[in-house]
Amino acid sequence: MHDPVLPDPTLPENSPSARARRAALTILAAAAVVILPTACDYAVANTGGSGSGSGYGYGYGGHSGHSAGSSTVQTVPAGNTGTLEPSAAPTSSVEPTTDATETTDATETTDATETTDATETTDAEETTDAEETTDAEETTDATETTTAAPPPPAPLEILGNDCSTSDLDAHTGFQDAPRCVAIAFGEVAAAAQSPSLLITDAPDTVAVGEAFTLQVSTRNLVRDRFLGAAAGGYYRESSFLTADGIQRGHFHTACRMLASTDVAPDAEPVPAFFLATQDNQGGAAPDQVTIPVTGLPDAGVAQCAVWAGDGSHRVPMMQRANQTPAFDIVRITVQ
Repeated sequence: MHDPVLPDPTLPENSPSARARRAALTILAAAAVVILPTACDYAVANTGGSGSGSGYGYGYGGHSGHSAGSSTVQTVPAGNTGTLEPSAAPTSSVEPTTDATETTDATETTDATETTDATETTDAEETTDAEETTDAEETTDATETTTAAPPPPAPLEILGNDCSTSDLDAHTGFQDAPRCVAIAFGEVAAAAQSPSLLITDAPDTVAVGEAFTLQVSTRNLVRDRFLGAAAGGYYRESSFLTADGIQRGHFHTACRMLASTDVAPDAEPVPAFFLATQDNQGGAAPDQVTIPVTGLPDAGVAQCAVWAGDGSHRVPMMQRANQTPAFDIVRITVQ
């Protein structure tokens, strides 16, 4: 700071020398006003003061040691010779409070960023875990399904599929046995087209020798094929279907007298009544056929049965083993 210049008391106040001295003092004072702000500049970056000098250490609020946003330059009129009081000396070129606050903000920002990263990592890990869990569950389900599946069946031990290993004579188409039938089974209908039949009407009681009728309904059976057993057509040809997949053949009706209703009957005796029906009727739709029975010879319980046959008298084959073959039975009391 410049030392104040005072009037010389040895000179008269209005003397030329005094006037010249006062003029010189005025010039010096004006120069001091111009030079003073430049002398107070510091090469320090502005850390928060307002004004056009932000960031360069000059301008309003440009040097440190003064409150941010206030003017630190004292303006005095030209010619004033009073002492220009300087502002308090700066204690630091950087305001600690502002720096500390900004440092804290920076730290908080970093923490926030780190927290976000940690959250994102956690989410990613959770997603991965979820995916891994899903994969594990799918693997488990697949394993359980595989485990629950039954093992493949053991290879069947087939005794034979022709008569090449049989000791019996070949069957000739006549009703004699024991023989070995070498004829192929032939064609089998689909499950939905398998033949079936049902006795839809029969008397409960008839007299000995009394004629009566049975009503029989057949389905999926074309009654157009019958090879006479007495002529050697028994078990002589394979099974055949129509072009629509319907069984070709006929059906039988037989009534026999039961010696007992407590044990299975003997199958050898010839039945009391027998009839094969081949009327060139029937088809996929169910129909009704009337079977006339001429009468039963003895009192007791009669078993009347009907069953389908292919062209060579065999019960038609079924697609599945658990399908019921085409047959039905009723019991009639004969008095």
